[in-house]
Amino acid sequence: MIELLHFEFIRNALFAAVLVSIACGIVGAFIVIKKIVFISGGITHAAFGGIGLGYLLNINPVLTALPFSLLSALAIGILSKKTKISEDSAIGILWSVGMALGILFISLSPGYAPDLFSYLFGSILTVPISDIMIMLILDIIIIITVLFLFKELHALSFDEEFSMIVGIPTHTLYLILLCLVALSIVVLIRVVGIILVIALLTIPATIAKQFTTKLKKMIALSILIAVILTITGLYLSYIFNLPSGATIVLVLAIVFMISTITRKFLIQKI
Repeated sequence: MIELLHFEFIRNALFAAVLVSIACGIVGAFIVIKKIVFISGGITHAAFGGIGLGYLLNINPVLTALPFSLLSALAIGILSKKTKISEDSAIGILWSVGMALGILFISLSPGYAPDLFSYLFGSILTVPISDIMIMLILDIIIIITVLFLFKELHALSFDEEFSMIVGIPTHTLYLILLCLVALSIVVLIRVVGIILVIALLTIPATIAKQFTTKLKKMIALSILIAVILTITGLYLSYIFNLPSGATIVLVLAIVFMISTITRKFLIQKI
């Protein structure tokens, strides 16, 4: 593995793996505890509209996916809380509209979209330094926001009704949490792609939750698990010439199954 560090694309991939793990470790913990995985899926697929717009305007699709993701997150939060439209209906509408817009924009863009596959299924080995800088900035925003609002987000995640009773602005916090999910999705898109984003947002946090119920420890453990398994998947994909995004997700899934079986066995022994 050490000799691979001589290649710039490998170094970029490792940086991307760490940055992605930080985002999915932090935000994924809130997603798992709050049980908003389906919402995350809706925001993820709505972001495809932004990717299509990037191709149409001939600019970095990650930059156009960012406002699409944020607007989708806010739309889901507002429609589900302020109207009679159910949350799952709002997610379904935005999910399908985002995908439709993405397909429409790509069809209208001149020429062929050569790296579209990487945005759908991920390609960590081709992440450019410009995308790494975007990931770093988004990670910093996520970290600062969570540090500043940790107590409130903690209360919202575990008991929203009690938080409302004690005067915490739960609706505003909920929108902020969805925006954090949107930022994380943009960070993850280039590594595992739109199709596989949910796995990286949920599996490390779910594994961590099996071993601790304290949020801070869960976040730290989730980040550590994501770093180790993402780099493992990256290494295996390079050695065996496999799709990087799919390999990372399969490594996560295998470790999840092993951890679940191990925990069940240990509980039975006790």
